[in-house]
Amino acid sequence: MLHSAHFLRSMEIESAAIHEAAQRLAPIIDPVIEMMSTCGGKIIVCGVGKSGLIGRKISATLSSTGTPSIFMHAGEAFHGDLGVCASDDLALLITHSGTTVELVRLIPVLRSFGMKIIAIVGHPDSPVARDADFTIDASVERESDSLNLVPTASSTLALAIGDALAISLMENRSFSKDDFAKYHPGGQLGKNLLWKVYQVMHPMQRVACVFSHTSVKEVIIQMTQYPLGAACVVNEHQQLIGLITDGDIRRKLVEWDEISGRTAREIMTENPITVAPNDTLIQAIELMEKRKSPISVLPVLEHGIVKGLIRIHDVY
Repeated sequence: MLHSAHFLRSMEIESAAIHEAAQRLAPIIDPVIEMMSTCGGKIIVCGVGKSGLIGRKISATLSSTGTPSIFMHAGEAFHGDLGVCASDDLALLITHSGTTVELVRLIPVLRSFGMKIIAIVGHPDSPVARDADFTIDASVERESDSLNLVPTASSTLALAIGDALAISLMENRSFSKDDFAKYHPGGQLGKNLLWKVYQVMHPMQRVACVFSHTSVKEVIIQMTQYPLGAACVVNEHQQLIGLITDGDIRRKLVEWDEISGRTAREIMTENPITVAPNDTLIQAIELMEKRKSPISVLPVLEHGIVKGLIRIHDVY
């Protein structure tokens, strides 16, 4: 069998497991989401082994989308980690077999705190499933390896269920882009959501700026002096009337036999797409990328006056 055949077979098995579970769980999942939505404390996610790794990711997704959560390794819980538990918390246990010793032993301890328990379990007739307040059936027909041994379809399904729960909670509380930015102040996501255009744009003193009657030769000289990939065409009041990009010049050089006597007006794009200084970077990105023909540079305007230029390279 070709390598690609093994690859495709694995992907299809895992995809089918998620699809089948979605059909199975959709009609009965509302009470689980309601219990998590009304939790007065945090969601404590527990697991060991591969389920523990999946649990860490689910907990991180919950926290990053506005649902306070922490991962507690089921084994370490008995050696002091139970200190994070409180009576208004809710436990989310993850186990494929449903017989994981650490989780079976942990359930009565969690009960002693007065906590409700939700379990994502691959075997609904197992001890963990029976002892939970709500059991989410995460059973799969088979794993994706030929031996049916490696946690693949089962771990992928558990992760997909956790993601779906987090997104459901996120939608229930009308979690906004501003909320997302608050929880992601670092990294590219935080930068795009929190930073403003004026914080990364190139000010006019560093931008090629010409008039409509400026010769194409002078436009090229200006764009060489200020190599940002574009020149703003303005009037005497510094109001934008057009934009010239490197691509505009290349296309015209192919079309024309010579540039003598040619002016900026003949080469510029009138009424180009613009952005404001106080717009967020994500707004600028959407203007540049969410188009049939993406663009890589935007003039920055304030009350019709050109204030600078922002490129896609300035954002990433």
